[in-house]
Amino acid sequence: MTEMEYGRERQLLRFRGRSIAWVPPLLLLAGVVLVDYNTTEQFRIISWIVLVPGTAAAICGVWTTGAFVVLAVVTYVVVDSAWPDQFQAGLGDFVLVALGGLLATLACAVRVRRERQIVHIRDIAETTRRTVLRPLPPRWAGLDHAGVYLAAEVDARVGGDFYDIQPGPHGTRVLVGDVQGKGLGAVEAAAALLGTFREAGYHEKDLATVAERLEIRMLRHCMHTTALGHDDGDRFATAVLIGFPQDTPGLVETVNFGHEAPLAVGPHGVRELPSGDGLPLGLGDLGQGVPPVHRVPLAFDETLLLVTDGVTEARDRSGVFYPLAREVTRAVAAEPGRAEPRRLVRTVRDGVLRHSGGRLGDDTTVFAVRRMEPEGPVESSEERGGEGTEQGRLRS
Repeated sequence: MTEMEYGRERQLLRFRGRSIAWVPPLLLLAGVVLVDYNTTEQFRIISWIVLVPGTAAAICGVWTTGAFVVLAVVTYVVVDSAWPDQFQAGLGDFVLVALGGLLATLACAVRVRRERQIVHIRDIAETTRRTVLRPLPPRWAGLDHAGVYLAAEVDARVGGDFYDIQPGPHGTRVLVGDVQGKGLGAVEAAAALLGTFREAGYHEKDLATVAERLEIRMLRHCMHTTALGHDDGDRFATAVLIGFPQDTPGLVETVNFGHEAPLAVGPHGVRELPSGDGLPLGLGDLGQGVPPVHRVPLAFDETLLLVTDGVTEARDRSGVFYPLAREVTRAVAAEPGRAEPRRLVRTVRDGVLRHSGGRLGDDTTVFAVRRMEPEGPVESSEERGGEGTEQGRLRS
């Protein structure tokens, strides 16, 4: 049972904040007694009362299950004794009910212990993720932003999705990425990259230097974990590094390490920024080194949408991938206000969950960021005309 399924079950067994898990086994007990009383001696089913503790063990706590065991044994004795001696179920069925109740109590104890372990593991994973992904102040460093992280239902382990915003004397930098694999190894790699990003993003003037530092850090991390005997020597990470220079507010700089291409979403359309023309972090030695820096126009009314592959690889029941660009284009065309970061993130999140039926195959991160408008007149994407289509493909 996954955490999400367990949470749903617990919600279904509560009414107005109170647990009603005891109702099904109580109704079953009453049903067995009524049927046994209203049938002939040729059809005695009082021994079926052994199902009551079994049902309680599946949905109730240990003490409640124990109470139903006692209630079932007492009810069995009372009901069976009400029949003439020649029609009584006898000692054999009594032992069956008592032994079945004991086994049901033990099974309930095992189930409750397992559920507590799952909750504990979930809490550890959530704490670890929050430690790596520090909280971001609202409207920070001149950027309006919003983000959401969705853990995959099919895997209780924490994944390697990461994002951060780092202001500095050379502008504000944004990093969004996904470390290959899951578990603590992926979290360690994400923490290493974020630590380097926070330092280099603040001190380094050129975005290309920040990108180079990230590549070196990933290689050093893999070398260190390999020396420790871990199987992390071939670990890599896809990422998008974005710079918002202070001196050119109408442009952004991007470096794409094999990641999903960011989308520039505005009230006048959706366009794709330069795609992942470089290799992922940690694999730069296999190509021509660090990917190039692209300078792309970005108006103040446009929001950058960045996602991990949990979004683009989300499938429906027929195996069709989630059409991110098409769905975002349709949503913004119907309501231009959805280009605002928080609304855009909610739109994508709801669309992915609806498309996949809530069955996510991978951890999913949706992050949106927009430069806050300065005082005075600003240039919109409509005023730029076709300037954006020269450096980014128009998606409509």
